Formats: sequence, C-alpha cells, structure tokens
Amino acid sequence: MQVDASKKRVGVSWLGAALAAAGLLVAGAAQAQAQPDWCKSKWGPNDEIGAANLLSPELALAAAKLVKTGKVYRLGVETNSKTPAFGPRSWALVINQPAQVGGVGLGHTKTNYNDDIYMGYVGTGTQLDGLGHIGIDNVYYNCNKNSDFVQANGLTKLGIEKVPNFVTRGVVLDMAAYYGKNPVPEGTAFNRKEIDEQAKRQGIEIRKGDVVLFYTGWLSLVGKDDKRYISGEPGVGKDGAEYLVSKNVLAVGADTWGMEAVPFEKGVGVFEVHQILIPKNGIYILENIDTEALVKDKAWEFMFVLGQSRMTGGVQAIINPTAIR
Repeated sequence: MQVDASKKRVGVSWLGAALAAAGLLVAGAAQAQAQPDWCKSKWGPNDEIGAANLLSPELALAAAKLVKTGKVYRLGVETNSKTPAFGPRSWALVINQPAQVGGVGLGHTKTNYNDDIYMGYVGTGTQLDGLGHIGIDNVYYNCNKNSDFVQANGLTKLGIEKVPNFVTRGVVLDMAAYYGKNPVPEGTAFNRKEIDEQAKRQGIEIRKGDVVLFYTGWLSLVGKDDKRYISGEPGVGKDGAEYLVSKNVLAVGADTWGMEAVPFEKGVGVFEVHQILIPKNGIYILENIDTEALVKDKAWEFMFVLGQSRMTGGVQAIINPTAIR
C-alpha cells in the first residue's frame, strides 16, 4: 500500500501541531496552577485598578457632605534637589529658554518664555504608589508577572494612567498624640490595637472606600536631620495593614517616606506591609503626605481629592492631594 506523500506530510504536520498544542495547554494549565492564590483579584482576572473599584458617585457625594467650612488643605510637600528620598532616588530641575540665546525675544513683540526639564525619580516627595510598584518574587497585583508587563519604556499593565481620580472620604489619625511623642520614634508600628484606640479617641471610624492617613510628625525632620529621616520611620505594622485590608480601604498614607515601620517589626519581611497592601490587595500607598495642618485643626475627617499625573506606563505619580472640610 502506498501512502500519498502530501497526505503523509499533512498528517505529520497535523500531529505535530496537535502535540505542540497539547504541550502548550499542559504548560498553560501548569502555569495557571502555579499562580499563588494571593495574587488573584476579587474584581476579576483583567482588573488593573484594585481598590479603586470601590470609588463611586455615592462615595463622592458622601464625601462632599463632609465639607462644612470650605477650608482647603494641600497635602503635598515642596520638593527639590535636596529632598531626602529612599535608596538611589535623586531629583533635578533645569530651566531653559528655547531659541532665545543671548536674551533675544521672539518676533517683533520680543516674546520670552521659559521651559522646565524635570530629571529624577518620580518617587521623590509626595507620591502615589501604583499597583505596578511592588511585587512578590516577580509576581505583581492580579498575578501579573514581571516578564510579561515590565518594559524599560513603561509598564504594559498596571500603569499609573489607569488609576481613576480619587474623590472619597479621608481620615487622619494623630499618632503623635497617641504616643505623646512628636515625632513618633522610628520603628514604632501601628497595629490594630493602636489604630482602633486612636480612632475611638478622635471619635471616628474607618469605613469602606476611605483614604486613611497617619500623622507622626516625621516630616518635621526634613531639612533638619535628613539622615535620621531617611534611615527609619514610624508606620503601619503587619497586623495594622491586615486590619486596614479588612476595612476595605482605598489607600493608606503617612507623613513618612515609606509609610510602614522601619526598622521592620521582628519576623516581618522587607517592605512586607507594602506587599500586603499593593500586590495582595490592590490598595494604594501615599507617601510624604503633609497632614500637620489637618491635625492642628482637628480635621479628622474630610473630603479627599486626588488627580494624579497620567503618564502612560508609569509606576508612581508626583501628587499634591487636596483635603476639604
């Protein structure tokens, strides 16, 4: 019996394709099984905004009802080349006058203009940590793997441009008053007990969709003792982070460079609080938030508004949030 060569080739080709497909399916299934449960978003496999799914017109309207005096607070700090920042982060600004060498103005009206060029790490000064910022063993929020979405010219998923504007209730907890120390010493961890007790002292409760801020007085060290400022900080502890997760908050922030207690609590990993909030639960982190004026006025709850820069593929954003009471 003779076999047609073309049919033989087709058969071999089909068989090879079938085996390859089966191999891919097996590999794909194994990969899916290998995904840790912690990384799966409760908002579905395609979600890229995490706790921002909690934002709603109802939250915005409820926050607006908190405005009684109309007083506006800016929560961002002034930032420059001397601003202390984590790790290798640096910052520089250059001003130039294009096509105006020698002071020559443009046209018969001699128009002059200045342009500025920003060069530096976005994670300097007051900042928003996006969901592409922190991972666990190269796995990020909603099971996105480092090799699949991190590119040198920007993230292809979880980019800061995806984050919607925040309009919701904000609360600030005065931890300097709780401990009777200003600033609160580095390494001091705020856990469920401390968070609950201070909230009760201030007569407030933490609610779903809130932005929760902590005042420690740590920003007062900037320009006075930058070395101490950047070498440690008070902040949220592991149990405190898990407690805030259980409260379904939108974001957690502080007047410190890293928001969590450093040195880390005994038995707690390197920036494990960041891991609990961002990759595991899609909760945003706000750093270097200036809440001193809010605390001075005892403005414990307020309308919180944030519209971050929408740089495509960005990891973080330079921000200047607004509180209105």
